[in-house]
Amino acid sequence: MEFAYEPGRFYNNDATGRLVAEVTFQTLKNGQILAVDHTFVREDHRGQGIARQLIETMITYAKKKQAKILPICPYAKKFFAKQPQYADIVAQ
Repeated sequence: MEFAYEPGRFYNNDATGRLVAEVTFQTLKNGQILAVDHTFVREDHRGQGIARQLIETMITYAKKKQAKILPICPYAKKFFAKQPQYADIVAQ
């Protein structure tokens, strides 16, 4: 799935403009930290790995910005706890 970017979020809308999925984040410490505070996937699209794609989009974005990710929302916390290969991008 492709995600559009706006400052503080990546998202996808369906053809009618209705939100399908999004991840929101706050930029902290002059852009050094990206605090992921909300991950959402519309109910009829759940179970397809879209939330994971959102977090992977955040990882790519953080690497491009040379930033770390601070997982705040429950999904992001759970994702990074289960994916030790991304430990280097997680802010402590």
